[in-house]
Amino acid sequence: MSKVKAAITAVGGYVPDFVLTNKILETMVDTNDDWITTRTGIKERRILKEEGKGSSFLAIKAAEDLIHKTNLNPRDIDLVIVATATPDMKAASTAAYTATQIGAVNAFSFDLEAACSSFLFGMSVASSYIESGRYKKILLIGADKNSSFINYKDRATCIIFGDGAGAVLFEPNEEGLGVQDEYLRSNGEGREFLQATYGGSSYPITSETFDEGKHYVFQDGKTVFKNAVFNMADVAERILERNNLSNDDIAWLVAHQANKRIIDATASRIKLDESKVMMNIEKYGNTTSATLPLLLHDYESQLKKGDNLIFAAFGGGFTWGSIYLKWAYNS
Repeated sequence: MSKVKAAITAVGGYVPDFVLTNKILETMVDTNDDWITTRTGIKERRILKEEGKGSSFLAIKAAEDLIHKTNLNPRDIDLVIVATATPDMKAASTAAYTATQIGAVNAFSFDLEAACSSFLFGMSVASSYIESGRYKKILLIGADKNSSFINYKDRATCIIFGDGAGAVLFEPNEEGLGVQDEYLRSNGEGREFLQATYGGSSYPITSETFDEGKHYVFQDGKTVFKNAVFNMADVAERILERNNLSNDDIAWLVAHQANKRIIDATASRIKLDESKVMMNIEKYGNTTSATLPLLLHDYESQLKKGDNLIFAAFGGGFTWGSIYLKWAYNS
């Protein structure tokens, strides 16, 4: 019998209705559409405006989309993982609430946080659980309400991030389809260059720090960009070499949507034509944990059974990596 692999068998997605365009940002901060587009490739991003709704709302919507499309019985789900850098609240699990709200009453659940690499690392975790033979249906959701920690007076960050969620279902596969290999890395020395400092256990929020806006995300753009360009391209190249794959063997590059220039550099490093590069950054911006599953959601109709997909991501921490996956179904 063939070794069991973990295959993606369904995809769902959700983005909020409100569209924050570059033109609107021009009225909020010192920037303009041409400057943003040239440097990032972003034209608009979606923002969750409703008061009291957080990442779980986005996660639930993405999960419900997947469930509706596939007629999946939520009671059959064994595990729900919510990959997120913006959990609803401290202590209480966003994944547990999400699982309950979608009716996954027989599942256990947990949050996974590795900044923009959260979903990629979640793929590794879900794959390992499936390969263990203990679980048959794992729902992995990437969801982030980035607008909750963005200072819309800081043009270094407010032009980049948006809100959204995507979900995938992992199931066992004995045809050799699914996750084939992974190369994951982290380096804590990068922590100082991208962080939301106040609000964690090291620096609790006080009235003074709140008034000073220290709970917002901070990014040293040049340093993050430099590291992202090198590391995302490096791991993508390594995963190809390790699996004896050429650019002709690859159907799609599924790269974290942080900056179009970073995505282009990764594709260039592995000599992949732009027609094989999934891209939706112009519509959503950087949705952190949601970028990879939202790409799958947007491109699902173009994916064919047996397609070789190379995933790559880079996030704060620093965290980064690449996963090689064979697509398991035709839409």
